[in-house]
Amino acid sequence: MAKDKVKAFKAPSPIIILVCVITLCALASYVIPAGVYDRVKDVHTGKMVVDPATFHYVAQKPTGFMDFFTAVNKGFKGGISIIAFLFMVGGSLNILARTGAIVAGLSSLVKKMRNHSILLIPVLMTTLATFSTLAGCNEEYLAFTPLVVSVALALGFDSLTALGILFCSVAAGYGAGCTQPFSVGVAQGIAGVPIFSGLPYRVGIFAVLLALNISFVMYHAYKVKKNPQSSPVYEIDRAKADTIKLDDTSELSTRQAISLALLGLNFVGIIFGVLKYDFYMNEISALFIIMGILSGFICQLKPNDICDAFLDGCKGMMLPCLAVAMCKAATILLDDARVMDTIIYYLAGILDVFPSSIIAFGMFIIQDCFNILVPSSSGQAAISMPIMAPLADIVGLTRQTAVFAFTFGDAFTNCITPASGTTMSYLAMANVPYKKWVRFVLPLLGMWWVVAFCFLTYATAIKLGPV
Repeated sequence: MAKDKVKAFKAPSPIIILVCVITLCALASYVIPAGVYDRVKDVHTGKMVVDPATFHYVAQKPTGFMDFFTAVNKGFKGGISIIAFLFMVGGSLNILARTGAIVAGLSSLVKKMRNHSILLIPVLMTTLATFSTLAGCNEEYLAFTPLVVSVALALGFDSLTALGILFCSVAAGYGAGCTQPFSVGVAQGIAGVPIFSGLPYRVGIFAVLLALNISFVMYHAYKVKKNPQSSPVYEIDRAKADTIKLDDTSELSTRQAISLALLGLNFVGIIFGVLKYDFYMNEISALFIIMGILSGFICQLKPNDICDAFLDGCKGMMLPCLAVAMCKAATILLDDARVMDTIIYYLAGILDVFPSSIIAFGMFIIQDCFNILVPSSSGQAAISMPIMAPLADIVGLTRQTAVFAFTFGDAFTNCITPASGTTMSYLAMANVPYKKWVRFVLPLLGMWWVVAFCFLTYATAIKLGPV
């Protein structure tokens, strides 16, 4: 019954939502007065930025019929570097996934920890969160969900504990986004900030979020183990016939272990290349491709299998890439109609009455709410960063701070948005009703907002730059 309730909710397709966004942008060109800022070169970064004292109104230029229908095509052209980056990274990571190394590695970890229930939660969450913050892993954990649920029940916990392990690990990873290519990489690229810059600050965020999330999940787990009937899903879990069959899961082979080590080496290479040689999307994509191909050959995949895995990974990136193109189309319509700067001018006027620390937090709130409708990290970055980056210039924030506001906003509502097929799939696989999950995680969501406020306030105070 609970599973039917989860499946009964049918969220609108992200494509429908983005079509509505594009339509609203076209209509806005008829309603919002046209205006522009002059752009000047920043003496520190060499980037063209908005001169906040130069806004002026210009002649109206509303969107035409053909402009509307050619916008998506232009969006593909304008976002081609980001789209190519997503295809290369997604395809390469899927080669690694096809080797079975990720699932086998996680299964091996769970087997070793099954007799140490106290340590299972922090060890497993740290591992999952590390994968998420480095490689953007999320959907990859769906195949791992039944095993985590079974282990949690066998150890005297509940299904909410299992979901907490998965969702809260992803939230910590995405909230920090140390080298997360699908949100931070895209957002920084659009904002004109060096990719994966601000890494020391992100590591600090990762440590705080991970410690908070582990504490939250462990508190609930201990409470349920002490009194199973205190679990909101007690009756649902009792009705489950789950049996733990760890012996049926695949063992981590030496070749798979080498592939996982190669993944870690890949991120060391990315960090070193970014810091030492100013690596950007092309070079980072190349490192992922090298890692993917080597992983395939190490695990004895045939050349055709490697190609098929790469293509399947690219297929998995189709929605994010299409979202990037459609969001780029929306910003093109606003730019061509000369209303983008007017929107920035109005937002700046509203936010300018508040302290700069509150402005950064306001950006985060906007992103967090927008993420409920458009949970795609790459798509959300493509539509919001063209607005938030110049807005940061006007209200006195660094663009790096604007990227942090985006990163927090993108990460925290992922676990509750019904528009995310991945989120609803997790709930369906764990057989947990949506309402019970939301009630469970809402207190933690409030704590995440406090963490975001503190880090954004400090980033604003020190004028956190691109390094």
